[in-house]
Amino acid sequence: MAEGEKDTAMLAEAEKALETVAEQLHRLEIESLLSGEADHYNCFIEINSGAGGTESQDWASMLMRMYLRWAQKRGYKTEIVDENAGEEAGIKSATIKVSGHNAYGWAKTESGVHRLVRISPFDSNARRHTSFSGVWVYPEIDDTIEIVVDMKDVKVDTMRSGGAGGQHVNKTESAVRFTHLPTGIVVKCQTGRSQIANRAEAMQMLKARMYERELRIREEKTDALNAQKTDNGWGHQIRSYVLHPYQMIKDLRTETETSDSQGVLDGDLDKFMSAALAERVKGKLESL
Repeated sequence: MAEGEKDTAMLAEAEKALETVAEQLHRLEIESLLSGEADHYNCFIEINSGAGGTESQDWASMLMRMYLRWAQKRGYKTEIVDENAGEEAGIKSATIKVSGHNAYGWAKTESGVHRLVRISPFDSNARRHTSFSGVWVYPEIDDTIEIVVDMKDVKVDTMRSGGAGGQHVNKTESAVRFTHLPTGIVVKCQTGRSQIANRAEAMQMLKARMYERELRIREEKTDALNAQKTDNGWGHQIRSYVLHPYQMIKDLRTETETSDSQGVLDGDLDKFMSAALAERVKGKLESL
């Protein structure tokens, strides 16, 4: 290799090393923002399709895939705790458990309504459609946090499991749904092979939702970003995913945007999460 070629190769290698260091420093900077009470916990990501039938249900399944890919990229472990399939395609709802350090801290700003604009593959006239799906993120709590649930306040329903799971879960009423009447919180679990296992997991999910609710009530006076759960429709979205007539994904809270729509749908979410976390911390500091 000629001297000039060696210098060029060394320069390219040095630039790559600097980019890696810069990326690691940025990641550490963002990690320093994860100082919330529950940030270090595992989390549940709940996805619900909005109005719009098959198109909206397909969008919900795209979001589920996006979060599964994001968790995989970060080395987190995932488990689909509940999945309610759509009539023709996609899902009506799903809950993913994400396990790993700071899982909730990273994912918590994803709560809100996500809007998709695209040419619908389900429209024979190839028209553009707008769809909405809601995302709700809450932490998994450990045994050191005591949340008391009076079963007199809980409505328990059992049903046959839907979605993936094989013949066993589809033939027995192993799926469990808990409705906490005072707060209206509803959780459902079908991942276990027995009703007993699903009851135990559903109780953990209910306690986690109640804990997240208390955190939200404490923060909502000073944290406008962590608002109450809203309808899955126009005017409440936190992020728009436009796939037609151009490619653009934009977070409406931070103005963060990218034209790499496929990358985002494949799980490249850290840019949006980092910006939302920084904005959240900035808002808290200004309120002080």
